[in-house]
Amino acid sequence: MMPSSFGSVLIISGPSGAGKSSLIKAAKDRIGDFYFSISTTTRPPREGEKDGVDYFFVDRETFEADIKAGEFLEYAQVHGNYYGTSLKPVREALEEGKLVIFDIDVQGHAIARERMGDLITSVFVTTPSLQELERRLHGRGTDDESIIKKRIDNALVEIEYITAYDFLIVNDNFEDAVDSFIAVAKAARLKKGRKQALHFINEWRNGK
Repeated sequence: MMPSSFGSVLIISGPSGAGKSSLIKAAKDRIGDFYFSISTTTRPPREGEKDGVDYFFVDRETFEADIKAGEFLEYAQVHGNYYGTSLKPVREALEEGKLVIFDIDVQGHAIARERMGDLITSVFVTTPSLQELERRLHGRGTDDESIIKKRIDNALVEIEYITAYDFLIVNDNFEDAVDSFIAVAKAARLKKGRKQALHFINEWRNGK
């Protein structure tokens, strides 16, 4: 039986360089107990990244074997590499009543919606303009021109999916964006899926 304290899912998507990771980091002490889902990827680690902290780094053969075994909530190919979300830690966090936060792309969001439906609250984070996104990507100094071009091309596709999300945050003023993200996280905690609602109704009727 699903407990009434069963957790919720918050998906955050948006172009690389929009500030998603920065928002989560700035808000983490103000959104309560949560589990940040760590993705599994076939891309090589960047300098300073650690396996099991930033990502779970695996080879392509291992990833594709896990796809066949149904071990992913969602997965996608981005810039020639696989990225996916393992199901086991997500289930455990939800059963503990935690807010599970996913940083996944628009493909992953669509798949997760199909599989988890009304448990999900989603927010799309972006810059005020394409020009500002380009400025930030160049300013990071972490990618060469070919990678930046891929990220810009991907952003032009992703922006078309804004209407599939529950909320939109334009990360122009960072402090305002953090406040908005905290509000979205609180809304996600309050949202109840159909199974949770029916369980609560049963408890309410029986005075539990």
